[in-house]
Amino acid sequence: MEAAPTISAPPLPWAEVWGQPEALAQLQAAASDPAQLTHAWLITGPPGSGRSTLAYAFAAALIAEPGDEAAMRQVLAGTHPDLTALRTEQVIIRIDEARRLVERAYFAPSIGRYRVIVVEDADRMAERTSNVLLKALEEPPDRTIWVLCAPSDADLLPTIRSRVRTLRLREPDIADVARLISARSGVAPDIAEQSARHAQRHIGMAQRLATDDAARERRATTLRGVLEVRGVGDAVEVAGRIVAAATDDAKALGAERDEQERAALRRTLGIAEGAPVPPAVRGQLSALEDDQKRRATRSLRDGIDRVLTDLQSLFRDLLMVQFGNDAELINRELEPELRALAAAWTPSRTLAVVDRIAETRRNLEQNVAPTLALESMLVTVASGRIP
Repeated sequence: MEAAPTISAPPLPWAEVWGQPEALAQLQAAASDPAQLTHAWLITGPPGSGRSTLAYAFAAALIAEPGDEAAMRQVLAGTHPDLTALRTEQVIIRIDEARRLVERAYFAPSIGRYRVIVVEDADRMAERTSNVLLKALEEPPDRTIWVLCAPSDADLLPTIRSRVRTLRLREPDIADVARLISARSGVAPDIAEQSARHAQRHIGMAQRLATDDAARERRATTLRGVLEVRGVGDAVEVAGRIVAAATDDAKALGAERDEQERAALRRTLGIAEGAPVPPAVRGQLSALEDDQKRRATRSLRDGIDRVLTDLQSLFRDLLMVQFGNDAELINRELEPELRALAAAWTPSRTLAVVDRIAETRRNLEQNVAPTLALESMLVTVASGRIP
């Protein structure tokens, strides 16, 4: 195995920021010079580009005094009292969550230089929820900085966009992501390159694929299964398998965290292990369980959306083969199957499938039943027609 390349990291709090030198330079300058600092920022970039990582590094640089590494690490860990963060673990950001953020925004910083409000996945705010934030952005409290994260500025209302300074991140190259994954995890360069390619430059997903043999096998099995769909029966069977795998994956990722949260709440409430829950605090446990169920729903839908992203890459590759431009296939390992399908299908049929996958992703965002949505999409794969 080749030795993993050495990748130098900037000092705290920017040590985990990678591949965004222009954005890094702007935020470092703003954190050190009040004349370059604005009260609200929007960091945009494709999934896996490091939006959240950069947002928390910026928050740490704003809150902590220069050189105070202990305070910086506290911010990066999400435990500093002057950091308020909203991590979206549900399908949408609820309006009551937005109201709590706005309330916190009007508190003066307790021990740090600034109070920083970080909103991850700000694109998951409905219009009514976005309007709750609008007033705080229009009349910013002194020494409070907002940092919103979203895939694109087009995902937010124009009224929000007009009140923030937008920082657009670039999409890293596959080779760059592969080198990073190899350096971080020590996996073989060929596995790192394949994972970066299959993840379409999404750093977090590439890391998981590179270090999880089962995840790589599950992806390959799903794509081959879709290529073998020939009729309605196949569509129903493959859709069921996709949903079952995504459900199992979501449960595995969430089970340990759910149990830790329940145990922590019981300790906080003074309930001994194995003791019955007093009626007076059952509401708090029920509220936690409701939040965990909503998070599980989000995790399941995210998992299915990831499968649909993989399928988009598959049929994008098919179009590339059909038009004779196959130098940069995402799914190179499936080239023989793609060439066989390219000879049997017309490009218009492939485009119909690509459009259907995009429509299915939009439908899932509107809470359409995942199994039914996938079955309908796979019928289009089998027939070339939209049901």
